[in-house]
Amino acid sequence: MYINYIFRKLLGKFYFWSPGFGAALPASYMAILIERKSRRGLLTIYMANQVLLFCITAALFMFFFRCKDGLKGFTYSALKFIVGKEEIPTHSFSPEAAFSRIDRKIKHCEKISQPMNILALTKKLMDKVCKHGPRHRCCKHYEDNCISYCIKGFVRMFSIGYLIQCCLRIPSTFRHLFTEPSRLLSLFYNKENFQLGAFLGSFVSIYKGTSCFLRWVRNLDDELHALVAGALAGISMMFYKSTTISMYLASKLVETIYFKGIEAGKVPYFPHADSIIYAISTSICFQAAVMEVQNLRPSYWKFLLRLTNGRFALMNRKVLDVFGTEASKKFKDFTPRLDPRYTVVPPELPLELS
Repeated sequence: MYINYIFRKLLGKFYFWSPGFGAALPASYMAILIERKSRRGLLTIYMANQVLLFCITAALFMFFFRCKDGLKGFTYSALKFIVGKEEIPTHSFSPEAAFSRIDRKIKHCEKISQPMNILALTKKLMDKVCKHGPRHRCCKHYEDNCISYCIKGFVRMFSIGYLIQCCLRIPSTFRHLFTEPSRLLSLFYNKENFQLGAFLGSFVSIYKGTSCFLRWVRNLDDELHALVAGALAGISMMFYKSTTISMYLASKLVETIYFKGIEAGKVPYFPHADSIIYAISTSICFQAAVMEVQNLRPSYWKFLLRLTNGRFALMNRKVLDVFGTEASKKFKDFTPRLDPRYTVVPPELPLELS
């Protein structure tokens, strides 16, 4: 706000860009310099979100995952946990050892007699599918055939996604446990629980299924398969539409490509790039918050109100309507009390001086 006053004094009047973008740019840059350096990248990614297709992001991420030295650190570990080590080119496992282990399992199962109920029949059918299905010679999932490989991947990640969403809802559910005991059932039968599970499960199963299919069709294992498989797996976002996830992953992808370009000597290194991007991105958000609140995400607007203790809504936006952005559209009933000694035009509600 103080920078806004300084701009008004220096420029003599308000311009379209000055009350929002102009004032927020130096303010946000100074603010990010105070922030811990380890957190600057995360804040930059959060503020610089852009609408990018999740399918393209997934395709390129999976391609880098399949390439040797393509990904490192947390991103590599996370993808390895999600899709499994079988999709890593360096993964090695003795086929003979795997098949001998399967034989021991089969012999052990044959010794155990089970009653032929529905559960046993279902298990027997699944065992037949898992044990006698096809597996291409290039596939590295030696303990499973291609069908069971996809099914197990779906079940595993569906369970993880379901449990994650349940855990996130536990605090809010137990807060109302004694007043509304019926809400305990919503913890387990909530729609979002199944949506996140379906998203993660279908992503893994589509990726694995497409990879296996391409190995059968082309009769080889190639890193380029990950581009096709990742793009198709990105369709799973339909089950759990999250702008935050897609924006964050897209931003991380741009960051990964940028640093790879620096390592290869193809892209120059810009010092303080994260701080500059954060300042520009935050300035754009502030410009929208001042000039056109109706086009700002509600969560951002609520955050700004909490941050400024409601003062962001006390701006005299009626004087900004001249720029044609309908700045006062959501504040028609608000008229600030202004001191006539410091205004060019007589205010509608003058401040009464004692």
